[in-house]
Amino acid sequence: MPSFNQSIFHSAVFFLTGIPGFETYHAWISILFCCLFAIAISGNGMILFVISTELSLHEPMYYFLSMLSFTDLGLCLSTLVTMVGIFWFNAREISFDVCIGHMFFIHGFTLMESLLLLAMAFDRYTAICNPLRYDTILTNSRIIKVGFAIVIRVTTVVVPLLLLLKHLSFCGSHVFTIHIVSTLM
Repeated sequence: MPSFNQSIFHSAVFFLTGIPGFETYHAWISILFCCLFAIAISGNGMILFVISTELSLHEPMYYFLSMLSFTDLGLCLSTLVTMVGIFWFNAREISFDVCIGHMFFIHGFTLMESLLLLAMAFDRYTAICNPLRYDTILTNSRIIKVGFAIVIRVTTVVVPLLLLLKHLSFCGSHVFTIHIVSTLM
């Protein structure tokens, strides 16, 4: 009976190339990205600060808005670290486990944002269809439960997919580049 090698090879590191063909412009591109991230971080930070300090904004709609700002901050910060490392410090190597961690945060925060938008839609539906019972339907404890349910849902959806991805084998080097700019010219 023949025996097959069932071992799985994991590359120790992946090499991130940045934007191929624009290596000379990486410093300028990074300045643009950092400005955009600074605007996003300051805007979301301001939303969180105003909602937490202003007592008249302690209502369900604003709680959901602050949760959305928090997830937006998490998504910005999880991508900013890698991009600054590539563009400014030429840190192009990323280990497999760090790549899995980045995938968790990117997909997790993205799914969390979509679920929060769904919760905000239900919040507005309740406010429009049942305005007299709105305060009894959406209490603070129910909003906390919705927030925990979103986090649990994200974890139960994203983690199994990443665990399945860890068991895949990678065969060698592949470079994927989208040549949209060169085909348009």
